[in-house]
Amino acid sequence: MEFIINRDIFLKSLSHAYGVIEKKTALPILSNILIEAKDSKIKITATDLDIIYSEEIAIQKIKKEGSTTTSASILYDILRKLEPAAPVNISLVNQNKLKLTSRNSKFNLLCISPDNFPLSEEDISQKTFEVSSQKFLKLLNKTKISISNDETRHYLNGIYLHKTKLENKTFLSGVATDSHRLSSSSLEIEENTDFDSIILPKKTIYQIISLLEQDATVVKISNNKSKIKFEVNNGILISKVIDGRFPDYSKVVPTGNEITLQVKLSEFKNAIERVTTVSSDRKEGLKMIISKDSLQLTVNSPNSGEGIETMNAKFNSQDITISFNSRYLMDLISQIENELIVVNLKDSGSPVLIKDLSDKNSFHVVMPMKI
Repeated sequence: MEFIINRDIFLKSLSHAYGVIEKKTALPILSNILIEAKDSKIKITATDLDIIYSEEIAIQKIKKEGSTTTSASILYDILRKLEPAAPVNISLVNQNKLKLTSRNSKFNLLCISPDNFPLSEEDISQKTFEVSSQKFLKLLNKTKISISNDETRHYLNGIYLHKTKLENKTFLSGVATDSHRLSSSSLEIEENTDFDSIILPKKTIYQIISLLEQDATVVKISNNKSKIKFEVNNGILISKVIDGRFPDYSKVVPTGNEITLQVKLSEFKNAIERVTTVSSDRKEGLKMIISKDSLQLTVNSPNSGEGIETMNAKFNSQDITISFNSRYLMDLISQIENELIVVNLKDSGSPVLIKDLSDKNSFHVVMPMKI
């Protein structure tokens, strides 16, 4: 195997695959990246046995076809430190040695035979459908904030992707919850779209987000009950899904919250950041005293003091005092696009519904705290 490739092109593709690789693994081959040179293309593949990512790079000339595997982290570090746009010459000296040269730099890297590289079969037979990469990216970003970290309930450690229907329209909906808060976001798809409901694992979510953030226009999706496949630009990511049943989240979405609080998003966000300064670990609750024209935010820490902030607000009910985990609120606020934030309440002890006037297909639910 021998070929010459532009450093920037190779580094970009390698960075896509690098996130899949487990940094600590008992199997040395899983720390390696598979490099294949064939038919004027370089194909790189990385896997952790749950996720497999491959990407093809078209190059002008391959001097000699072949394949090998070498340490992904060492190759990535070398490419990062080479001069931008430098030509990189890669040649396989023997089964155990890969030579990399670029201008004044020369490296000999250890290899493991590609025969040992675990490649799973692509047995996804369902039809592929396309969605806007930016819309899908927004869905993932708006829901990932509520993913649970509780390993005892593994079925909550991801985003539940499923088809929903509303007003004769079909949507691909994403929902995540950690039992204290819930986030939902949807994007419209064709009615006849073939999609099995699945729970997308956290690592896969962050991997696909990093791919979608890099100028992709569309993402092609296909899945079955055990795997999901994403095609983005020249890359293909196939991931196992979480085996488990996601709870019926519709039961916890409030329907009778007629009391509304409206407040300017930027003012609300800045005020929360200021009052929570007195709580070093952010564990103290944020108390909200809501009246007709004003909102008072209070954080009281027995170890460091008290913070109080008052701001203008619109409220359509009698005075209410309600408390929240400030970190949860800040996470939800970070995903609101409108200048105003609308909070729908029932009473001081019931779940609260937070809506975004700029995105009618997304909402958040958060449970109040008892202080």
